[in-house]
Amino acid sequence: MSDTPTVAVFRPDDDRLEQAVAFLEDRDAEPIPDPMLAVEATDARPRTDADYVVFTSKTGAELIAEAGWKPHGETVCAIGPATTDALRAEGYAVDHVPDEYTSSGLVESLGTAVDGARIEVARSDHGSPVLLEGLEDAGAYVHETILYRLVRPTKSGESAEVAAEGGLDAACFTSSLTVEHFLEAAAERGLREEAIAGLEDAVVGVIGEPTRETAAAHGVAVDLVASEATFDRLATETIDAVTDDD
Repeated sequence: MSDTPTVAVFRPDDDRLEQAVAFLEDRDAEPIPDPMLAVEATDARPRTDADYVVFTSKTGAELIAEAGWKPHGETVCAIGPATTDALRAEGYAVDHVPDEYTSSGLVESLGTAVDGARIEVARSDHGSPVLLEGLEDAGAYVHETILYRLVRPTKSGESAEVAAEGGLDAACFTSSLTVEHFLEAAAERGLREEAIAGLEDAVVGVIGEPTRETAAAHGVAVDLVASEATFDRLATETIDAVTDDD
């Protein structure tokens, strides 16, 4: 490894990718930006007859604002600081944010308070079933609205080529879908096994246990799960692991 580790980052090709690249560069890493997610809006709006409404992403917050959604007295829940900040930037009040920025963290933080309540979950088409199942198990009546679909950009895959060539020191996977799309892009280039082998020689960091499970199911060994479900924490801990291995 050189003094400047190469780190693959898979954020959507918007300000999130720009911020991720800048964050890595500030920590003396060489980013390999390779967006694995693109957004296709459905133009759907959350229902307005719920007691609670749950948002799980910055993208969802921006889309409901574009669609002109207005709250009607619901308790607005947000998973994570990025979602919270995006909702507030669009003029929405946020009433509840779990200490643990995950679906299971939200379920645990709401606890028995949602027994008998109507909950609207507004998110992408690849949301974790943990959230819906957990809320239902807590006694809530849950409805899901798909605000957008997540698809793989056609030009994605540069990082798979770098991994296959043995040039990748680390990779930061931020969701199960980024793992799946990385492997799809590698397979499209006829490099799936080589890319997985390249990841074996790199530090693989992920956000959350579901992402780790997805990676393992596809034969990708994970070195660390970020202690907090944010990109900044994931990137920091991944770079630290690369440095420790050096």
